Amino acid sequence: MTADPLTPAVSDRICRHMNDDHAAAVLAYAHHYAGRPEAAAARMVSVATTAMTLEVDGRAVEVPFDHPLSDSDDAHRTLVAMLRSIPGKA
Repeated sequence: MTADPLTPAVSDRICRHMNDDHAAAVLAYAHHYAGRPEAAAARMVSVATTAMTLEVDGRAVEVPFDHPLSDSDDAHRTLVAMLRSIPGKA
């Protein structure tokens, strides 16, 4: 099966999955990568090739990736690697 390009529809699918099934991970991204350790709520709004946008306590925050994402598989691998690199989240 081939990976999907990061279209708006794919971004929406990734965000829906992350918000519905991995809300704790999204909050961990906000705490660690967005530099908002005090955040009480976060949701993933979009995933683009260069960054994800989170809504953290009602405010949009962009979290850049360490490389341009090529497709949905790369997005998955990158989001998992980012979570695993957070101390205590491996």
